[in-house]
Amino acid sequence: EVQLVESGGGLVQSGGSLRLSCAASGFTADDYTIGWFRQAPGKEREGVSCISSNDGPTFYAESVKGRFTISSDNAKNTVYLEMNSLKPADTAVYYCAAISDIVAGIPPDYVMDYWGKGTLVTVSS
Repeated sequence: EVQLVESGGGLVQSGGSLRLSCAASGFTADDYTIGWFRQAPGKEREGVSCISSNDGPTFYAESVKGRFTISSDNAKNTVYLEMNSLKPADTAVYYCAAISDIVAGIPPDYVMDYWGKGTLVTVSS
């Protein structure tokens, strides 16, 4: 059974930083893409960033480019999202999700095969 567990959320002031972690277990596919998505109150879920298992390019939403960095530690089966220069607009529940495929670009949420339960990030002004 595939499990994705997010951690690292919390309350931070505007301009601050957080690092989210997504620990994956039970994943057996050789080719996969892990994505970070977020959903702010009253808004639709949106893709934030993604990384694939083939060491290909990483992708970012325009709203987070230059501030967020996605990375992976294959030995730990963990994907990270380093978030800097946080803004109140970044407040959301952040989810990691996985698909058993290599995807170019941030995939739409409805194609993802597996989801974590999310971690809340709150940025105060």
